Amino acid sequence: MTEHAVVIAGGGPTGLMLAGELALSRVDVAIVERRASQELAGSRAGGLHSRTIEVLDQRGIADRFLAQGQVAQVAQFAMTPLDISDFPTRHNYGLALWQDRIERIFAAWVDELAVPIYRGREVLGFAQDDTGIDVELTDGRPLRAKYLVGCDGGRSLIRKKAGIDFPGWDPSTTYLIAEVEMTGEPAWGIRRDDKGIHGLGKLEGGKRVRVVSTEPHVRQGDEPTVDDLREALIAVYGTDYGVHSVTWLSRFTDTTRQAASYRDRRVLLAGDAAHVHAPAGGQGLNIGVQDAVNLGWKLAQVVKGTSPERVLDTYQTERHPIAARVLKTTMAITALNRGDDRMTALRETMSDLLKMDEPRKRYAAMMSGLDIRYDLGAGHPLLGRRMPDLDLVTESGPRRAFTLLHDARAVLINLGEPDALDIAPWTDRVRRVDARYAGVWELPVLGAVVAPTAVLIRPDGYVAWVGDGTDQGLGDALITWFGPPNHG
Repeated sequence: MTEHAVVIAGGGPTGLMLAGELALSRVDVAIVERRASQELAGSRAGGLHSRTIEVLDQRGIADRFLAQGQVAQVAQFAMTPLDISDFPTRHNYGLALWQDRIERIFAAWVDELAVPIYRGREVLGFAQDDTGIDVELTDGRPLRAKYLVGCDGGRSLIRKKAGIDFPGWDPSTTYLIAEVEMTGEPAWGIRRDDKGIHGLGKLEGGKRVRVVSTEPHVRQGDEPTVDDLREALIAVYGTDYGVHSVTWLSRFTDTTRQAASYRDRRVLLAGDAAHVHAPAGGQGLNIGVQDAVNLGWKLAQVVKGTSPERVLDTYQTERHPIAARVLKTTMAITALNRGDDRMTALRETMSDLLKMDEPRKRYAAMMSGLDIRYDLGAGHPLLGRRMPDLDLVTESGPRRAFTLLHDARAVLINLGEPDALDIAPWTDRVRRVDARYAGVWELPVLGAVVAPTAVLIRPDGYVAWVGDGTDQGLGDALITWFGPPNHG
């Protein structure tokens, strides 16, 4: 019997990010991945939004992604571009980078952190008891873990075996996506009809074509044929352009569902296993990675025994509403992308609205993940929101705020009197940094906010407590998020 503290089913972006988070917290974690290598058929998702880049920056690995992608304004709502270049973030842009590259970069990072990956096998089943969970693999190898996390996609076996409901909406349209060659000269670019959006674009090198097309009728099953692709192209373009040399062909839908619960005792769900929706707006990969960053440090603390198990309940209360909003947004975009006259009129009306500054900022912050606020109660506007990446002056010289989070540990930034805040009973879990900052504290959409005297930042980069010159509420926040004081 091989034992690990945590077993993750699925080595896509969500599973890899979660493994990295747990490894940084020195938790014994392993991934079970059905693919024999990290190779991915086709290019899949196409990029990272601003908040995801910030999250990677908090771990010191954003540059690895930025070096391989194309910085661009990627946020949009129903094809209306949403510029975030005036947003108060170091990463006031998105990154165009295909998922196969994204996964390779994540896999290299996880490899540096020495996380074992059981490749070429899958989880067959599991059995929970009071002290752990027995995990059965397809190769017969038994694993024992304290927790099992399903990052195994929209058809998640982990979710099904745990008996977690997956309510939502059946598909109203199905799409084919393919990478091909064509003998004819295609009609490059985007076109719309009453079914939705279709597009033909050149892939790197110029010879191959990326096809995205809705199908004439809703089809089930994820094994489309080249004949299906030809039929879809003819329905839209009147020709199949002599399509041949198909290296990747896949079907996706606008099925929209969300797990009723993200946890059943020792089983947790993240990424597509917890929520599926249309790919409109490029949300899926991004919120999956952010699920992982929300869950990782909480699970690490529970595994180590520093926090009670109830901290895991906050994963559901914080992330479920975020995904519910994404489901609603993608359903709206999918409807707006249809090309009949009434939808065109509505889309043009929305587009006019989104050209106004306030609606643009609000929707751009939502689509890029910069407006997320976890409900941590009333108080300062920073509470429950992302910590801005400020240029701080510390005893050891200038530091960016995000660099203080590289090891996935909580940090208390004290901007008031040196040694004013005593967190000695938590110093094994929370680092204190005395710093000065003279600039404005500015948040996306909200603008400038009152400068705090101290901030307690969780490992995921969200503010758990804001100081106003006293330590009122600090002890409660420390206990809530990082467990009882250590009086040793």
